[in-house]
Amino acid sequence: MAQLSVNDLTFYYEGSFEYIFEHVSFSIDTNWKIGFIGRNGKGKTTFLNLLMGKEEYYGSIKTSTAFDYFPYAIPKHKRTFSAIELVETWKPGCEEWKIFCELDKLMLDAEVLYRPFETLSPGERTKVMLAVLFSRENDFLLIDEPTNHLDGKSRETVKQYLSGKKGFLLVSHDRDLLDACVDHVLVLNRKTIEVQAGNFSSWWENKTRKDMFAQKENDKHKKEIKKLKKASERTRDWADKSENRKIGFDPVKEHERNISTRAYIGAKTKKMQSRVKQMEVRIGKEIEEKEGLLKDIEDTAKLKITPLRFHKDILVTARQYGLKYADGNEWIFENLSFQITQGDCIFLHGKNGSGKTSLIKAILKNVSEKQDNMAKNDIEEKGELFVSSGLVISYLSQDTSFLNGSLRDFCRERGIEESLLCALLRQMGMERAQFEKKLQDYSEGQKKKVLISSSLLTPAHLYIWDEPFNYIDVFSRIQIEDLLSQFHPTMLLVEHDARFREQVATKVIEL
Repeated sequence: MAQLSVNDLTFYYEGSFEYIFEHVSFSIDTNWKIGFIGRNGKGKTTFLNLLMGKEEYYGSIKTSTAFDYFPYAIPKHKRTFSAIELVETWKPGCEEWKIFCELDKLMLDAEVLYRPFETLSPGERTKVMLAVLFSRENDFLLIDEPTNHLDGKSRETVKQYLSGKKGFLLVSHDRDLLDACVDHVLVLNRKTIEVQAGNFSSWWENKTRKDMFAQKENDKHKKEIKKLKKASERTRDWADKSENRKIGFDPVKEHERNISTRAYIGAKTKKMQSRVKQMEVRIGKEIEEKEGLLKDIEDTAKLKITPLRFHKDILVTARQYGLKYADGNEWIFENLSFQITQGDCIFLHGKNGSGKTSLIKAILKNVSEKQDNMAKNDIEEKGELFVSSGLVISYLSQDTSFLNGSLRDFCRERGIEESLLCALLRQMGMERAQFEKKLQDYSEGQKKKVLISSSLLTPAHLYIWDEPFNYIDVFSRIQIEDLLSQFHPTMLLVEHDARFREQVATKVIEL
């Protein structure tokens, strides 16, 4: 067992006005299975890069253990190489037989190591990299979002595999994965960092209780401050009146007073002024305690959506529908029948390559050729796919690579009011300073939030979201769950987050 000790860590990007980490200290054991949790943009991937020595920082990070990082980088000129040719670059000195053993645990045939890496599916690429990652003992492994772009079956395989491992720091927003695989959590709160034993659910339960207690204590402090301020004002008034009476008096109206009472009134006034100062000190302490209570509370604001009401109940109908690529020999799927009615929240479920995104594009093509990325003759269809005339669709693609330029330019291109978009992004946990940056400099999670917010601000009859939660933090996922449960917009989604699907799905279409 080795210790990883972080002492007084401070880091910021050159040209930035805000710290990513400021005087951070904590320690963890390198044989723990640690889930790394925090809002998008809080610095999870940055911290992994600091451990790997990719950035300079102030403070110290001490450990006797070597680090390795997932996913491995693949230069453009090596994408045609096979995985077995890339292994020496990824993990020098790695023994092939150990990789074969790990692939067997991941239920993947070793022949994938000898195929060009660019021809592998997302699931195969992830499993190959994990097999190489775990093929050497005693490394402390840094695993960044391993389940993004994976279908349900591959996610389950990765979950079972990681649950039998130890000695890693796992960045993930998949609650099901975190519950199954970790025994400790490292959490980037709003102002502090905490290390806690347990999985995501136990941490979330503790956090909820802690936040409720802090909120009650905060309310109690607010009442106490209000009482103290009133008492302070009352005592100050008495002291001021007493001070005014100390010198000079009307012998007719104040016949009981004489010159000798001046000392008595002065002493009384001094005592009252001392009491005022004591109250002000107490008020200051109460305010300081009150502010400290709420520093780590995640205020997950309630989101809103304004779906349009269509004049028909049925929006999309498929009867014995099938798709295949024009240059392909096999149908991607066939004999598919379903309906999308108003208020439905339908999930497309199936392994990668089963046709989920192709079905979405076929629906979009029926609405407007401008919304489609697929040329009309790229696919062949059979059966019926009927989309109601006049249907307005808000489409969220899984691709974020097209985002560049300023947030203002993005709003202008999409006809969205910038102030509304910024307000919504603030509700989803983004800092104001982020709005001045170029979109291409956002983290992947922040880019996704821009697209989700844009879709939520677009009034539509049908919302089609293709893998919206890749890189999105847990807090925002819960916000969107609450939104869909409250407003019931009509939706068609591709999303592999099992917890999310269980919470909001009204139907699941298996492909």
